[in-house]
Amino acid sequence: MKLDRRKFVGLGSAALVGLSLKSERQIGGSFVNESAQAGHLLRDRTSFPAPRRTEKIPLVIVGGGIAGLSAAWRLRKRGFTDFVLLEMNDQAGGNARYGENDITAYPWAAHYVPVPGPKAVYICELFEDLGVLKNGQWDERYLCFSPKERLFLYGRWQEGIEPAVGLKPSDREQFQRLQELFANYRKSGEFTIPLELGRSNKFSDLDRISFADYLRQHGIDSRLTLWYMNYACRDDYGALAASTSAWAGIHYFSSREPDEKGPLTWPEGNGWITRRLLERVGENIRTNHMVHRITQTPRCLSTFAGDTEFQSEFVIFAAPTFLAPYLILDFPPLHDFVYSPWLTANLTLERLPESRGAEPCWDTVFLDSPTLGYVDAMHQSIRSQIDRTVWTFYWALADGTPADNRRLLLERDWSYWKEAILHDLERVHTDIRQCVSRIDIMRMGHAMIRPEVGSIFSAERQRLSKRDDRLLFSNSDLSGISIFEEAQYHGVRAAEKALQKLHGRP
Repeated sequence: MKLDRRKFVGLGSAALVGLSLKSERQIGGSFVNESAQAGHLLRDRTSFPAPRRTEKIPLVIVGGGIAGLSAAWRLRKRGFTDFVLLEMNDQAGGNARYGENDITAYPWAAHYVPVPGPKAVYICELFEDLGVLKNGQWDERYLCFSPKERLFLYGRWQEGIEPAVGLKPSDREQFQRLQELFANYRKSGEFTIPLELGRSNKFSDLDRISFADYLRQHGIDSRLTLWYMNYACRDDYGALAASTSAWAGIHYFSSREPDEKGPLTWPEGNGWITRRLLERVGENIRTNHMVHRITQTPRCLSTFAGDTEFQSEFVIFAAPTFLAPYLILDFPPLHDFVYSPWLTANLTLERLPESRGAEPCWDTVFLDSPTLGYVDAMHQSIRSQIDRTVWTFYWALADGTPADNRRLLLERDWSYWKEAILHDLERVHTDIRQCVSRIDIMRMGHAMIRPEVGSIFSAERQRLSKRDDRLLFSNSDLSGISIFEEAQYHGVRAAEKALQKLHGRP
């Protein structure tokens, strides 16, 4: 069952075509939500036409991901509506975008939110506003139905993703030892969500080594244990343990409540949250407005997008932070912001494939696959009979350098990735090719911030996070970890800072 990723993605297109010579239905599809070409205009310092019009407005938000939408939500909730949010794509949401077909809505990236802990007051406030949390109780419709997760290993299924089948005594001992280590870190109160509420220098030394080194230092060498640790890093960070800060690796396991009963999820994943936010802030959003320059004078900030110069008192920069040196005049180069490339795909299934007797599940993972598996958009449906569905397939290109994997994403055509996805799935679902009618693929060269060694306590990151002038940064990048709660926290915090400066009050 082991799949060598280098050999796998190194296969030429001709070799992959040979994989599909079986009798199969015609499969349609394409690349969707493509933005690399527009982004490369910024990378290459392309000259843009001079603006033809000027619009004066007190506040501009750059970027319509969860951070930008959360800032807009907070501003409107406080009664402030005199702002504009500029989004380069035709759909806001960033990593929480969604799609929809005649079967169901489905996510394009982020597909769940763990049930928030008591310190995540902003996100609890949001979920109260959206009707997910009522009188201290979570609406059962939005808690993931059972069965939640399954792992395919050694020719069979098991419930849950942490390996529990075929463990030797040494494997069990190492899993138990790690569980105790992570529990002690949890008790310390240092590993919180949001990070800013708990992060101090107490364990900063863990940020100076990789998670792989930390595991070696503690005698963790079990194949199954290391697979699971690497899976966790790929899942949240798009990286392997060898390129992840030990602090971040521990945070994955020590920041959540041990008896967390979630996650919260919807057919369209976190796109459901995007939908609800757009209902509240949509009139302030300008889509297809790619910001290409931001300048600052003693009098105002000028944000240039399309044919318009937006003159404002304040700018909330909620776009990915790596864009700052390309957009903001005289902004210094950044060194501590590295991003992981991802591939996601939505597969339209006209019937459910053979699953070796297992009950359909929300999240499915294969041991030793280079991918992260898939989630079923119809899992939250209350229909008694489900014949057609959409699977969202996730692939964090973690093995190799981010730059090399970005090139791989762009160089390979849709047919190559279609075959790679089907080849991975048919190792377990042998009739998958007879079930799928369409595969749409989204490529994200800079999908999420990668918490590399030294990044969590980076002085560069701290400076941007504490910046308190007219240009406010707001993104999960400021935490060094790309999860919904961090993006929402920084969006709300930036909005509060801007309101305080605009109105002279907290």
